[in-house]
Amino acid sequence: MKKVFDEVATLDKKCYDKYGLSEDILMEHAATAMLNFIESNFDTDKSVLIVSGVGNNGADGIALARLLQGGYSVNLYLPFGVKSEMAKLQLKRAQLTSVNIIDDNQFNIQHATYNIIVDCLFGSGLSRPLNDKATEIIEILNAMDGYKIACDIPSGILKDPSLVAYNPSLFKAETTITMGALKTQTFGDMVKDFVGDIIVANLGVQRELYENEANNFLLEKSDMKLPVRKSLSTHKGNFGHLVVILGDKIGAGLLCSEAGFAFGAGLVTTTGHQDNLMLPHHIMQSHSIPKNATAIAIGMGLGNHDNDEINQILKTNIAKVIDADLFHDRKILTVLNSDNVVLTPHAKEFCSLLKICDIAQIDVNELQNNRFKYLKAFNEKYPNIVLLLKGANTLIGYQNKIYINSYGSSVLSKGGSGDILSGMIGSLLAQGYSALDSAVTATLAHSIAALNYSKNNYSLTPEDLIEEIKKL
Repeated sequence: MKKVFDEVATLDKKCYDKYGLSEDILMEHAATAMLNFIESNFDTDKSVLIVSGVGNNGADGIALARLLQGGYSVNLYLPFGVKSEMAKLQLKRAQLTSVNIIDDNQFNIQHATYNIIVDCLFGSGLSRPLNDKATEIIEILNAMDGYKIACDIPSGILKDPSLVAYNPSLFKAETTITMGALKTQTFGDMVKDFVGDIIVANLGVQRELYENEANNFLLEKSDMKLPVRKSLSTHKGNFGHLVVILGDKIGAGLLCSEAGFAFGAGLVTTTGHQDNLMLPHHIMQSHSIPKNATAIAIGMGLGNHDNDEINQILKTNIAKVIDADLFHDRKILTVLNSDNVVLTPHAKEFCSLLKICDIAQIDVNELQNNRFKYLKAFNEKYPNIVLLLKGANTLIGYQNKIYINSYGSSVLSKGGSGDILSGMIGSLLAQGYSALDSAVTATLAHSIAALNYSKNNYSLTPEDLIEEIKKL
């Protein structure tokens, strides 16, 4: 996993104070990182438009223009002029190499086409909504056909994620070359369609030296620890017993059960008040929780249920994954001071949970613009609970740390996907994984299996997803 930071100004300062690197040196490395990407992916007969702002993000772009000059057809647009001392210095250098600087009249979508478009208007420290001219520029850039690169962060994404809604126009990058370290702002659900692929630029020292300690982490495929069976002398009891509580919507529980079995649980039992269900032969049925149960999955499709019975189940000292309907019920408070519990709400359910826990009373839009903020608030109050907040970028909070799964895709936007995830988490809990490891491995496997699905991305069924999980 990789570290992710809310701000990098302190990391830049460490480079100045500890490593003797100047602002100029960091800027040359930033521009060189963009140069290397362009040279590695585009022939020198291509045209480049660089749009730079007044500050140091703009200065990065001006430095890039100088580095590209003579090899590519370079056009530099400075819609607001330059203000920072570094931007003024870089402009002087660029002018000495005869970089072509275009004016407002030449910046016209009707008459200009570019193969490569580089957005250097605003960096990760942007703290105010865009004015009308900046908004218009971004809309024109987004309408152009060239390959789009963002310097540091796509323009329009603000330092305070809650203000994203004030900037309806964000630069839509295909690649973001972010400077020095990964940044929290690029992993919000509301900006997932705008950041593209993210590359971290080396600013003069390796990331191990540049970075400090962090509380946010980006998950990688290597963090997925599948329950592969290595021992030869085993039996089904060695791999746990998952119990799935069936509710009014039986299908949700059955999908959870199938996923749990497919992901390695040695035994899976459904419990409920239904009789003579047509279950797969490998899924058992009971009216009570078996004594050898090692994990419980509850909440999916639960609907109306006996309160005393649910309270009794929640109070059992068995690892649990909790989903869906229980996030609208105050009975959820029963487990929030327990260990070995994973909660898996989607946005609306998490809003309900926050209200029940007296943390916040917000709507889904407020949450989506502040996912990190409210997950941290929940973590602070309940540090021993693993909470997996579903979304385009799934977030897992535990012990005041947040783990980001950026592999999510619209392939999973289908009914039943969440039930399968709960079954996978429950299966790992049953097999003895910790709550955090269960959530991390299951969400990665769930997302990567969906990405491996080879048919039309709108056609995934829960059964398809289970088959892809088996192939990991």
